[in-house]
Amino acid sequence: MCDVSCANDAIVSACPRSSHETGVSFPAMRTVQTIDYSEARRAVDLIVDKALQMRKAVAVGVADSHGDLICFARMDGAPVSSIHIAQNKAWTAARERKPTKEIGEKVKHSEKGHDIAYYGDPRYVGWGGGIPVQKNGEVVGAIAVSGLSSEEDIALAALGVGLIAGP
Repeated sequence: MCDVSCANDAIVSACPRSSHETGVSFPAMRTVQTIDYSEARRAVDLIVDKALQMRKAVAVGVADSHGDLICFARMDGAPVSSIHIAQNKAWTAARERKPTKEIGEKVKHSEKGHDIAYYGDPRYVGWGGGIPVQKNGEVVGAIAVSGLSSEEDIALAALGVGLIAGP
């Protein structure tokens, strides 16, 4: 507990100011890596180009390590429902640090895992197509695709992951 009082319009604190004074060690400030916009945009462009070659339309979302959207595209002809699904796949993969298909397998077979309601947020999804992106062993974000079959969504998302994460 800190003893704080006012003296001459200045706040004076009797709180210990360092770990040396308290004998308690606090962790150093942590730097968190994340996907930057230019990387996200290149991944979206790569996925959109591949979908065009396939003559198909998708929605693509790239999220940071917290699941917040960095870049998004919905191609002409992609289902309207794929907008939120792609965003939710990216959010889920980033938050859980695992592919959405893996989460889906656990909720399909409750003896292996649990019901999707376990996660407590309606944005969690278990359809394939959301994949976390790792750099130096740390999840820095996620890429997700929606609008095609689960297998096609996964393959397209994996292209973007490969571009950002490297070999």
